Amino acid sequence: MSRATRPRAAVFDAYGTLLDIHSAVARHAARVGDKAAAVSALWRAKQLEATWVLSATGAYEGFDAITDRALGFALATHGIADDTLRADLLRAYRSLDALPDAAAALARLRDAGLATAILSNGQPDALAAATRAAGIAPLLGGILSVHPLRRYKPHPAVYALVTERFACQPDEVAFASSNDWDAHGAARFGFRVFWINRARQPVTYWLDEMATILPDLAALPDAILG
Repeated sequence: MSRATRPRAAVFDAYGTLLDIHSAVARHAARVGDKAAAVSALWRAKQLEATWVLSATGAYEGFDAITDRALGFALATHGIADDTLRADLLRAYRSLDALPDAAAALARLRDAGLATAILSNGQPDALAAATRAAGIAPLLGGILSVHPLRRYKPHPAVYALVTERFACQPDEVAFASSNDWDAHGAARFGFRVFWINRARQPVTYWLDEMATILPDLAALPDAILG
């Protein structure tokens, strides 16, 4: 298939790409205090680190449990011992805000006839709840979770869930992620990858050679549809 041909499906990472991963702490920032930004960043970092360690060692624990453990580590690191706050932050993580450019990008791609879906490390029920709360569930044709596979991104078997679901070849899939390591894994699998570099960070993982780099999702529909 020619790269000039329009893809059949537009598939998105969820956390950090469509959903604002820092909105959970932001809702309780006054209770977390002046360490709110640091807690949120460390929570995310330890969450991702756990998925990589488990995948590398051939083990698995559900993403909900990983998220809880990572939050506990982040709070303890910053000297915050508040079980009620911890429970409230976990609840907030199940209803993250949509990033402001997510809905419009999804709607335009769906209206252009592309299948739209999420491919995420999150567990199915958590993803369903989060997309409903964020108001983007009606714009998605499917939610694909690693949970039944019991492996995390960037394992190639995770990306194969997409080609199996849509009965297509990898280069018929446009894949968008704000996570550089995820974008790299998807590109290695053969997807047409769009790295959403919201943080304007330096290019890593050879993504300048392997992906289209965009500043936000607002630029994505034109990049995919031409």
